[in-house]
Amino acid sequence: MKLATKLIHAGAEPDPSTGAIMTPIYQTSTYVQEAPGVNKGFEYARSQNPTRKALEEALAVIENGNYGLAFSSGVAATDAVIKLLAPGDEVICGNDMYGGTYRLFTKVFERFGIKFHYVDMHDASGLQAYMNEKTKLIWIETPTNPLMNICDIAAVTALAKPKGILVCVDNTFASPYLQNPLDLGADIVMHSVTKYLGGHSDVIQGALIMKDADLREKLYFIQKSCGAVPGPMDCFLVLRGIKTLHVRMRQHCENGRHIAHWLRNHPKVGKVYWPGFEDHPNHAIAKKQMRDFGGMISFVLKNDSVEEARRVLSSTKIFSLAESLGGVESLINHPASMTHASIPREERIKNGLSDSLIRLSVGIEDVEDLEADLAAAIG
Repeated sequence: MKLATKLIHAGAEPDPSTGAIMTPIYQTSTYVQEAPGVNKGFEYARSQNPTRKALEEALAVIENGNYGLAFSSGVAATDAVIKLLAPGDEVICGNDMYGGTYRLFTKVFERFGIKFHYVDMHDASGLQAYMNEKTKLIWIETPTNPLMNICDIAAVTALAKPKGILVCVDNTFASPYLQNPLDLGADIVMHSVTKYLGGHSDVIQGALIMKDADLREKLYFIQKSCGAVPGPMDCFLVLRGIKTLHVRMRQHCENGRHIAHWLRNHPKVGKVYWPGFEDHPNHAIAKKQMRDFGGMISFVLKNDSVEEARRVLSSTKIFSLAESLGGVESLINHPASMTHASIPREERIKNGLSDSLIRLSVGIEDVEDLEADLAAAIG
C-alpha cells in the first residue's frame, strides 16, 4: 500500500455499532465490565481508549512500525524513553536539539544520575569515542532544530546495534512523509505530534513508534503508570490531521524550496540553513534518507544584527511570530529567546546558534504572498 493511501486509511475502521466512517470520540473515563476482569478490552481510560487505540494503530502503520503509543505531548513521549534508563546510564545526543528536550535532559534527568553527552553528529563515526559499557541510548534529531543539521541514521544504528545501544530518532521536522527511521535501523521514533502530524496548530500531543514487542511493553507500562496520555478529542483531531499529511507536506516542501532559494539570493540575507542546498552539510545523506527537504528554514541577516533580526521578526504580517511549527500557517520564530531560551547562551553560541538566528516554519499559503511578506519585513 502506498503512503498516501496508508495515511488516509490507517487505523480507520468503520464504527461497528453505527457504521460511522470516522472513529468516534469516546469521551469516557471508565468502562462497564461483565464480571471482575471480564471486559471488552477496555478497563480505564488512562490505560486504554478506543479513539487513542485507533490513533496508535495509525501511527504504527505510517511509520512502518508494529506498535504506536500516544502521549500528552512530545516532551512526555521523550520523558517515557528516558525512563527506560537507570542511574548511571549514559546517553549520546546531538549538540543541536530542541530546547525543551535539552531542558528535560539537563534539569530533570541529570539529577537522577543519567549522564548526557552532547556531541556533533555530522560524522557518525565520531560517536564511537563516547560509547562505553554504560551507553544505553543514542538520541538523534535529524534535521535538527533549529540549524537543520543532518545525521546519518543508518550509520549510527550500524554502530549501536552490535553494542546493544537503543537508538531513538526525533522525526518531528521530517514527519513520516519525508523519512522513516525504523526502516533505517532505529529502535524508536518520537514525534511531537503537535507539529506536522496534527498539522493545524490545535492540539498538543506526542508519540512513540517501535517494532519490538518487548520494547513496546516497557514503554506501555511507563505510559500507563505515569499517565501522560492524550484525551480522546486530541486523538480524534490527530487522526483527522494525518489524513491530509501527504497533501500538506507536498506544499510545505514546494513552498520551503522556493523560500529557501529566495532567501539565499536576497542581498540582505547571510547564511540560510536548509538541507536541500547541495552545499548544506550532509546534503547527500539528507537526499538518501529523506524523500524531500521539508518546510523548515533558518537564516541570519548578512549584518548579523540582533536588533535588525528582532525588527524583521516583529514586522511580518502573514508569518506569525510564535512558538511551534508544522501547521498550515507560516510561523516565524526567534530560537534564542523562544524555543531554545532554556539552553545557556554560551552553549548556543558554541554550537552555532546565534542570537540573530531566525527560524521559519513555511506554511501552505500562496508562496508569492509569503515571499512578499518576507521582502517587506527584511526591507
